[in-house]
Amino acid sequence: MTEFLRTDDSHFDALDDWPYEPRYHRWKDMRVHYVDVGPADGPVMLLLHGMPTWGYLYRTMIPQLVDAGYRCIAPDHLGFGRSDKPTDANWFSIARHTEVLTSLITTLDLSDVTLVCQDWGGPIGLAQAATMPDRFVRLIIMNTWLHHPGYEYSEGIRKWIAGWHEGGLFHRDTPNVGLVPLLTDASIDRSVAFDALVAGREPVFEGDVARTYNGFAAPFRGLPDAALNGARWFPLSIPHNDVDSGNGAAQTMHYNLLLDAERPVHFVWGGADDVFVEAWGRTWADRMGATIDVIPEAAHFLQNTHGPEVVEHILRRIATE
Repeated sequence: MTEFLRTDDSHFDALDDWPYEPRYHRWKDMRVHYVDVGPADGPVMLLLHGMPTWGYLYRTMIPQLVDAGYRCIAPDHLGFGRSDKPTDANWFSIARHTEVLTSLITTLDLSDVTLVCQDWGGPIGLAQAATMPDRFVRLIIMNTWLHHPGYEYSEGIRKWIAGWHEGGLFHRDTPNVGLVPLLTDASIDRSVAFDALVAGREPVFEGDVARTYNGFAAPFRGLPDAALNGARWFPLSIPHNDVDSGNGAAQTMHYNLLLDAERPVHFVWGGADDVFVEAWGRTWADRMGATIDVIPEAAHFLQNTHGPEVVEHILRRIATE
């Protein structure tokens, strides 16, 4: 039996901007949460999150996509959101996350899928498009990467990795990862979030900022440190120094397969991201013969800060295919 923790449903009761009925996919002895809304026979938008977020990241995008006729499916990786959280750090691997998502896609028998991916949703989701191409009709790629020879890891990525090693900001018991998406939001006083993270205390926010923080903090609030091993493992598995740790060989294979993919590919990029920088997004889009729309003021979590604008770009590009 896998040892895991499960976030109580009450943690999500107060999220008035996330009204969706939880659904669960069984993977071995654990539950994988996903949202499934919109017309059951509509084309699918598969919305994938990364670290340290969950499906809530797409809260402002889902209503617009449903109104446009899409069936939106937003799963939470194991270790995140409403999904179960294995407590053994050694349980986690990119290959395993990929396998779990494959099982969800095949169990639901999804087809006519538009993949929308960002951060670690990129390597995990793009693996699906590379290995099950008949299920995917297009790719929407946002602020992510696939490891391959010659890829240059930015200073921002290197700082992020260092933050999870000894002496780093996040190398502590129960780091408040719910604050991370707010640290890149230029519209708020980020010093409040940073100070709370350093001090290990709950921040004091008001209005929309408080609502957003509560949404990202809900999955881990009150849980012991072991519940954070999924979040902790993602940055430590970036194949910067150790290619094997992040399934780097498989990422390279998927990268090369997708360069020759015969399907529409559209990039939407946060131009203010210091992790996956604009120059990389433009280079990758050019190599894939893809379109790219850059939102200059958006940072890494562009779905969080610019969701409606992201949807506008997606729908406009689809309309011109």
